[in-house]
Amino acid sequence: MKKFIALALSALMAMSAFAGCGSSSSSAPAGSTAASSAAAQPVKLTWWTFPTFGTDGVYAQKVADAFTAKNPEITIELVTIDFTSGPEALASAIEGGTAPDILFDAPGRIIEYGRAGKLVALDDMFNADFVKDVNNEELLNACKADGTAYMYPLSSAPFYMGLNKEMLEKADALQYVNLEGDRTWTTENFVKMCEALRDAGVAQTPGIVYCGAQGGDQGTRALVNNLYSSTIIDKDGKWNIDENGIKALTLLQDMVENKSLDAGMSYAAADALQEFQAETSATTFCWGTSDSKNYASEDYTAISVPFPSEDGVPVLEYLVNGFCVFDNGDAAKVDAAKKFLQFACDDSEWGPQSVKQTGAFPVRASFGNLYEGNEEMVLLSNWTKYYGDYYNTAPGFANMRVEWWNMLQRIFQGGDVATEVQTYITNSNKS
Repeated sequence: MKKFIALALSALMAMSAFAGCGSSSSSAPAGSTAASSAAAQPVKLTWWTFPTFGTDGVYAQKVADAFTAKNPEITIELVTIDFTSGPEALASAIEGGTAPDILFDAPGRIIEYGRAGKLVALDDMFNADFVKDVNNEELLNACKADGTAYMYPLSSAPFYMGLNKEMLEKADALQYVNLEGDRTWTTENFVKMCEALRDAGVAQTPGIVYCGAQGGDQGTRALVNNLYSSTIIDKDGKWNIDENGIKALTLLQDMVENKSLDAGMSYAAADALQEFQAETSATTFCWGTSDSKNYASEDYTAISVPFPSEDGVPVLEYLVNGFCVFDNGDAAKVDAAKKFLQFACDDSEWGPQSVKQTGAFPVRASFGNLYEGNEEMVLLSNWTKYYGDYYNTAPGFANMRVEWWNMLQRIFQGGDVATEVQTYITNSNKS
């Protein structure tokens, strides 16, 4: 049984983050030191974070140092991990008994850790005032497994598409994109845009439906689910692709065959984002507030748009950023870790700064509008009304992710779509 659990966790942790779509940078561990107070025993915490606060780890270290300045008996060693090697490093640390005390990540992995019995329950932090301030039951449920809270949320933001404005202008393809209001658009115009980009030859490929690994795979699922309003999970909680999903996958297969899209057989989201930044791809299906910061370039103008749909009404997936506390068998560390979580998320000075550093929106309504005068962020904040169900915490999510990109590979290699979908459904529901 121990071997089985270790193997299952290793497979889970090997997957890339659901939180920002991809990054390949990491920083060396950095520590902060302070004299312990006379009134309390010193506690040293280890905090691992994916680069959502920035790839250099500078801001995260500032938060850790500010916390220690107010709580000199508690020191924090910071380790910034990336979305490529970080999950495997976490798996090794957990199974080796050296898990960090604190992790900053997204619900997809955190909830699985909680189900596996690796985390401390945080129900006491979800008090009435906090729940009332967040005022979003779906978002709060995304932080729980079977009613137990394992993640303390900080910020949230939608996932969407990015377009290279200059390339679209050169290909006369901008005519197919709606730049008014919420910028919603149709599947028909999406196809026309990709074909215009292909025919103009302004980029090596109009867009990459990456399927070489699961990193940032929410982008490809959002594309499929939106094209003809399909779903990825049914009302009974079973992983599923309906007839509309088969129709969408067939369309993408055709577009790959006629070269209005590229399959990206060896690409994960981070690779596709690098191609977008290098202007070898005119679009990206994995775009978000952190990606627009990490993959910015002075050479092009990125246009943010929701995913296209047949009826012009998108259903968006979204990111939730937050913290969890590993159960390392030390009550003093647990108490200190919770204290740090509340400081980083709720402190009147550092809480709003932490939210802005993630490039997302606060889960606490009391923080107000942190992006006054920023038209792009106002646009994105309006898209919260298009949020769909948060299925990333459903049982078997980790297994489904593997089956998803394997299915895409088989389809883009010429497999029968209906047959490959049925294989995906069967294998995804085995766990």
